[in-house]
Amino acid sequence: MKQLFIPLCAGTLAFGGALALADDTTLINEMTMKPLTQEQSAKLRTERDAAKTQWGKMTPDEKAAMKKNAQQKRQGELNAMERIGQNDDMTEMTKSETAPAKTERQAAEAKWAKMTPDEKNAARKAAQQKRQNELNAIERAGQRDDMGRYLSY
Repeated sequence: MKQLFIPLCAGTLAFGGALALADDTTLINEMTMKPLTQEQSAKLRTERDAAKTQWGKMTPDEKAAMKKNAQQKRQGELNAMERIGQNDDMTEMTKSETAPAKTERQAAEAKWAKMTPDEKNAARKAAQQKRQNELNAIERAGQRDDMGRYLSY
């Protein structure tokens, strides 16, 4: 009897939960998108065009000030956790920040391509030694343990 009772209870709970969720169609009804009318579409286009022309008339300083104000407004609307994420965002770089990094990388790649295999090995060993010197004692112990595991086969 016990073997039949547990699956029966589980099935009843699952079926009852499905029925309770099936009756709530408000989420689906609220998500339906209604197309814009021609009047709404025309009004939005004129507003967009007016904003574009106004933006085109602004000086670069005014544009920068406007962007800064908009960013401050967005920051004010964020909660504490979102603010931390915004401040720690390392992925966004401006074109002025990207250009020097790109030229630096291209110069390094060209220098690497000109090196002989012995010079490349020496550079790799020097970089590895530098990384080892920058580790603290706990990190060094972990590195030795990891290397021992991988190289002991």
